[in-house]
Amino acid sequence: MDLQSLYYMLAVVLVVLGVAGTVLPAIPGIPLIFAGMLLAAWANGFEQVGPWILLVLGVLTVLSAAIDLLATAVGAKRVGASRLALAGAVAGTVAGLFFGLLGLLAGPFVGALAGQLLHDRHLGRATRVGLGTWLGMLVGTVLKIGVVFAMLGIFAAAWFF
Repeated sequence: MDLQSLYYMLAVVLVVLGVAGTVLPAIPGIPLIFAGMLLAAWANGFEQVGPWILLVLGVLTVLSAAIDLLATAVGAKRVGASRLALAGAVAGTVAGLFFGLLGLLAGPFVGALAGQLLHDRHLGRATRVGLGTWLGMLVGTVLKIGVVFAMLGIFAAAWFF
């Protein structure tokens, strides 16, 4: 196996990990996808995927980070989430990793609810905060998945056409 093939295999691993990281909070998904695409382009001498395509992919990578932060913040802010609720949502998301798909779906809600309950001990408000924060995270994830498909499509089009 030559070195170029090894680079391509590593690039594929990075992209696959990145796709998983788009929905798993412990993995920086879209930056890994970009790193894999950059490695593949570099291994090919930038023949199929040149600097302009990489610039577009880089902008999409930065945009995904902004989407992630804004969607969660807007969802939480609209329902008056406290800092404890936001911290709880993050902790719940990480804890949810250990409980499979159900944990990933329920973790942010339960964490935000618990954090808000610690903040003001009002169950109705905490429930709204948990739901609003969860919806914000869900919208952010859906938008990031859209960015992933756009990046994969742009890269594939540049590589094959």
